[in-house]
Amino acid sequence: MLDLSFTFTGKCWLWQGKGAWHFITLPKDKSEEIKFFSENLQGKRRGWGAVRVLVTIGNTTWQTSIFPHSKADAYILPIKAEVRKKEKIAASDSVKVTLEISM
Repeated sequence: MLDLSFTFTGKCWLWQGKGAWHFITLPKDKSEEIKFFSENLQGKRRGWGAVRVLVTIGNTTWQTSIFPHSKADAYILPIKAEVRKKEKIAASDSVKVTLEISM
């Protein structure tokens, strides 16, 4: 059975393009499970292959979406400015993330 929640540590990185978006790349093994899950359950996948998730970093929990990133061959999690400020996260910081696929 697929475990729809997990915790991992990833490095926060800054998108090299327009805007100052910060992301954390999910582990490849979990990304493969999520891809399988999203492709086999109709109605869960959104535009650009996005998957809705509930995320907790430190004392902050919010709903967002993760997106497939072909260069990393994994999903990436956007970290909004409000969360980075509350949790004192900067680019290149290692961050402990708890993620749950939203049903």
